[in-house]
Amino acid sequence: MAARRIPTWTKIVGGVAVVLVLVAAFWSWAWFIPLIETRASAAAGRPVSIGDLDVDLGRVMRVTLDDIVVGNPENFPAPENAPFARVGRLSVDIDVVAYVRRHVVSLPQIAVERPEVYVAATDDGQNNYTFPTSDTPSDPDAKPPEIRNLTIADGHAKVVIPKLKADFDLTIATRVAEPTGKPQIVVDAKGRYAGQPITGRLIGGAVLALQEENQPYPIDLRLANGPTKVTLVGTVQDPLHFKGIDVKLSFAGADMAALMPLTGVPIPATPSYEVTGNLAYADGKIRFENFSGKVGNSDLEGTIAVDPGSERPHVVADLASKSVDLEDLGGFIGAQPGDANAQQTQQQKQEFAAAKADPKLLPDEPINMPKIRAADVDLTYRGAKIKGRNMPFDSIGADLTIKDGRITLKPLTLGVGDGRIEADIDLEPLAQDRTRMRADVDFRHLSLSRLMKATQVFEGEGTLGGKATLHATGNSMATFLGNGDGELILIMTGGDLSSLLVSLSGLQFGNAVVNALGLPTRSPLRCMVVDMPLKAGVLETKVVVIDTEADNIYGNGSVNLKTEQIDYRIRTEGKHPTVGSIPAPINISGPLKSPTILPGAEAAVRGGAAALLGAVLTPLAALIPTIQLGVGEDTDCGELIHRVTTGKP
Repeated sequence: MAARRIPTWTKIVGGVAVVLVLVAAFWSWAWFIPLIETRASAAAGRPVSIGDLDVDLGRVMRVTLDDIVVGNPENFPAPENAPFARVGRLSVDIDVVAYVRRHVVSLPQIAVERPEVYVAATDDGQNNYTFPTSDTPSDPDAKPPEIRNLTIADGHAKVVIPKLKADFDLTIATRVAEPTGKPQIVVDAKGRYAGQPITGRLIGGAVLALQEENQPYPIDLRLANGPTKVTLVGTVQDPLHFKGIDVKLSFAGADMAALMPLTGVPIPATPSYEVTGNLAYADGKIRFENFSGKVGNSDLEGTIAVDPGSERPHVVADLASKSVDLEDLGGFIGAQPGDANAQQTQQQKQEFAAAKADPKLLPDEPINMPKIRAADVDLTYRGAKIKGRNMPFDSIGADLTIKDGRITLKPLTLGVGDGRIEADIDLEPLAQDRTRMRADVDFRHLSLSRLMKATQVFEGEGTLGGKATLHATGNSMATFLGNGDGELILIMTGGDLSSLLVSLSGLQFGNAVVNALGLPTRSPLRCMVVDMPLKAGVLETKVVVIDTEADNIYGNGSVNLKTEQIDYRIRTEGKHPTVGSIPAPINISGPLKSPTILPGAEAAVRGGAAALLGAVLTPLAALIPTIQLGVGEDTDCGELIHRVTTGKP
């Protein structure tokens, strides 16, 4: 009997069945690990390894990867070979039906467990967080994956960046907020940043809500970096594109200069401050709008816009104060700003005490050119009212530009009554941390009454004008003045000068007694002329003369701004005999910060007042235009100089 023949199709089915049985018996998803590692490593530009891979098939397929390690770039010196990132477990749910029906990758759930990230840089600028960009153009019609839920458990990050003086830890986790039941992400920070302790907490909405353009994303950030505190609370309509921002931003601290590591904006030293405003973003610029607050004893309000997209951040600031204490602005000229107060840090208090004890008067804080070059700045500032001890000024205005480290202050204006002091200042950076300074200052129609009352000793009336110039090279206010060349010209006319000032300069004890008794103390002033050239930091006397109805007062001597020493004499020539008058000069000598004022020896030779006045004033014809500019054309001072220089009655 012939053997029964087996059909071909049966053999095929049987073979397939055997293969399936064998596959089912020996199949391992781990076979795909090398392929995934190769492709992931190529995309990341660094080694990627996977410990295990498992797939649960079904309508919603779950892919689970264990012990994922992302290495550092080649030759990056990571301590103890710490990888860039490690993930204990990554689970991804994939909706297979959604892909079949709609050709969309839909991920109902992504769960990340025990992720660890090590973000680091070296002193020479290498880092492990810069990834290569793909040269393959993206498909504009490709749809991004739909991710419905993302959870993070027990996340941790370590950040070490020497350039930023940063060494801090982050803990990262998602949670469900009570009682709303809405998902949140919580990030806590602790360590050091910019050389200062840093602590902070960020509470945001669900991570996936970042991609939802029509759903406001909540933000609540509380950060403390040393004495600086930052609060950011509000919502962002489109977080990935910074649109629809409704966020309140607050800064508070002991010194605004400490904000630079957080904001990237260079700010001079200030006293303690607290400001609050609205954060906005438009046209690639970050704006701190309509903020208001206090800086020391001054109020401050305005708007600051930062464009971070250029080579250096470009800052445009429009600031104003209703009332400003000029001491709070001391940091802008290298001086210690403000006054000692409880809000200052211990370091600030020590610096303030050292500044008070320093025998030097002129600020010697060097200009920090790397800090100034960190940003380009266009700043407008207006202070409507100036307050403070012994301040003769009414208002202040400044238009400041910084471009590639070059500072232009044009103009800086101080209001004094109906007059003003107006300065144009240019600081041009040179090599070896040196700076060239050019300053031109005009004094126009200044009220002597305001200036004298600020001394709380002398009084007077009249109008003061003149000009000052300074050309110098240095790196601080002290070196500019100590090495500079220029000139100071002051003209005063009209009104009167306190006879106490006149009497003290001539030691007229009789008049001093009258002053002490509260009797009339005014001495009408006809003209005052001061012309003092500055050469290599030494302010010499070309002419100093005060012509009153009763006396002529002359000054002679020098002020060495490099050594901050003064050697000066003031002498009075009485036009009429005065009982008790001793014709001796007043000698002013010693350090500028605390000079000694003593009577000098009796004058050996006394010329006639008119003759001496004529000899002194003869070379001053060139000052007449300055007089007309500073105090007006029809002045006694101009007429006096004209009469003396021409010899006409």
